[in-house]
Amino acid sequence: MSKIGNKPVKILDGVKVVLSGSSINFEGKQGKMTLPVYEGLKVEIKDGMVFVRREKEGVNSFHGTMRAKIQNAILGVSEGFKKVLEINGVGFRAQSDGKKITMQLGFSHPVSLDIPQGVKIEISGKDQNILSVSGVDKEMVGNFADKIKKIKPPEPYKGSGIKYQNERILRKAGKAQAGAGAKK
Repeated sequence: MSKIGNKPVKILDGVKVVLSGSSINFEGKQGKMTLPVYEGLKVEIKDGMVFVRREKEGVNSFHGTMRAKIQNAILGVSEGFKKVLEINGVGFRAQSDGKKITMQLGFSHPVSLDIPQGVKIEISGKDQNILSVSGVDKEMVGNFADKIKKIKPPEPYKGSGIKYQNERILRKAGKAQAGAGAKK
């Protein structure tokens, strides 16, 4: 029995939800999105609410997941999702032309990534070291932000690398700090 799957999802103001066969279409001020309905589940729209029902009693595997994806789609088309990354390091910076993001991260070459359809990148900061990844699809925004972060994860000694804006990196003491308290 899925406790989350049984909760109805409220359709927010300004969001249009339409069932069409085995998919659900969402439209709002941030954009449009389509979700396929998982097999064994039935979606109903009544009184400004979306209900996810199981067709058979034994089909539980995607009941809560379908409801969560519908909730995220409604929030995405009305408000959108955003992940903010920081690039820390001497000479580390990013540039974007709307289709590709190119980063200088201390490697012998610049690193380029294609920006997926439906994801927007904004680069700010005085050294062009703040990346804002935004879009309608929560999963796509999170996956792309994680893909960027995995290129150069923050290292524990200097803290240089790519991290989420409010992420705390556990720092290690270097050689000079570790041996400072020892007797000779």
